[in-house]
Amino acid sequence: MVLDALARLAEERVGHRFKGLPPDAADLTVGELAAQRRNLFTGGFTTPVLALSAERLEHNLAALETFAERHGLAFAPHGKTSMAPQLFHRQIERGAWGITLAVPHQVRVAREFGVERVFLANELVDAAALRWIAAEQDADPAFRFVCYVDSVRGVELMDAALAGASRPVDVVVELAADEGARTGVRTEAECAAVADAVAGARALRLVGVAGYEGEVPQADPERVRAWLRRLVALAVDFDKAGRFTGLDEIVVSAGGSAWFDAVADVFAEVPELSAPVLKLLRSGAYVSHDDGHYQRLTPFNRVPGEGGLEPAFRLWTQVVSRPSAEQAFTNAGKRDAAYDLDLPVARVVRRDGAERPATGIEVTGLSDQHAWLRTSSEADLEVGDWVGLGLSHPCTSFDKWLLIPVAEADGTVVDYIRTFF
Repeated sequence: MVLDALARLAEERVGHRFKGLPPDAADLTVGELAAQRRNLFTGGFTTPVLALSAERLEHNLAALETFAERHGLAFAPHGKTSMAPQLFHRQIERGAWGITLAVPHQVRVAREFGVERVFLANELVDAAALRWIAAEQDADPAFRFVCYVDSVRGVELMDAALAGASRPVDVVVELAADEGARTGVRTEAECAAVADAVAGARALRLVGVAGYEGEVPQADPERVRAWLRRLVALAVDFDKAGRFTGLDEIVVSAGGSAWFDAVADVFAEVPELSAPVLKLLRSGAYVSHDDGHYQRLTPFNRVPGEGGLEPAFRLWTQVVSRPSAEQAFTNAGKRDAAYDLDLPVARVVRRDGAERPATGIEVTGLSDQHAWLRTSSEADLEVGDWVGLGLSHPCTSFDKWLLIPVAEADGTVVDYIRTFF
């Protein structure tokens, strides 16, 4: 089933739906185009075009696999970063426990492509979605689904929607990062009240605790570790109170892409509980990494001996206007590049088949379809040049491109990644 679903992606027609692909490939299937191994720069691709580096993608997949194994962590990478089933399965093939997602639509995509374990890092009170989850569990005994709860009211809504389900839905109590942070229960006493509500629900089962340390206000190593120790202590207290009686395993989960070193350190301190503990890390942005937000915050900057990640995205755009010696415009803008955290960064200029560093070139703004470039006297830039941009925040890069070429270092396109947003 999984192979069939992935194979169907290769049967899609290229056509006009997918940005940047060669116009003369419109009648081909994605698989036929991939088999041609066209060159990104000479094979008819049009600008702007986003590409993933084949080598850097493989490097990043290996880096987190190795990190999780070294620290005894289960790994459920956050799939909402890419929403790319091909990448989901590459991660699972590298030992991932399952995939983390955020909303029901994303779970439906994952299930369509055979993902058997889903951690929903969000509260779920939508009755229609809950009935669908129950039906999926009934139809597939191997399907494992876990989601957050953070209120007694939420528990009540879930239990009502799931009336008649043959299997309970597994839930974890979400501990908030702090007062005023995002979702989650604010105090340990309130956590206990939510856990009591779950215990009284017919269609829910409490399996652990979880949260997201990336929401810790003014996050630094000490504050993040302090919150993670609260999370571990909550699991210990719940276990002492008998809240996990009868479980085969207890879930303790955290881990975005900025603090997975802290998660590994604190989760190593989890004491022996009444059942084995599934220490579940959920970092997801590592797949493509970036040239901004996560490049600065990656834990591998703090502990370089653990490994490293490499920016795998490059947005190729073309200079279409050079109105002065200090200014140029390329043909990619907000519709093409992530800009919610940082602007793109000019990395390379390509002219007549040769690449050189983008010296003296700075992206200063984005319009809908243009990047504004400031150019110094060092910049050698002409209309028609291709400019390769590094992107910040992969979470808002994948969602702008439905089909992304995967290119080797020489430009040979070896695959296409389909996204579903």
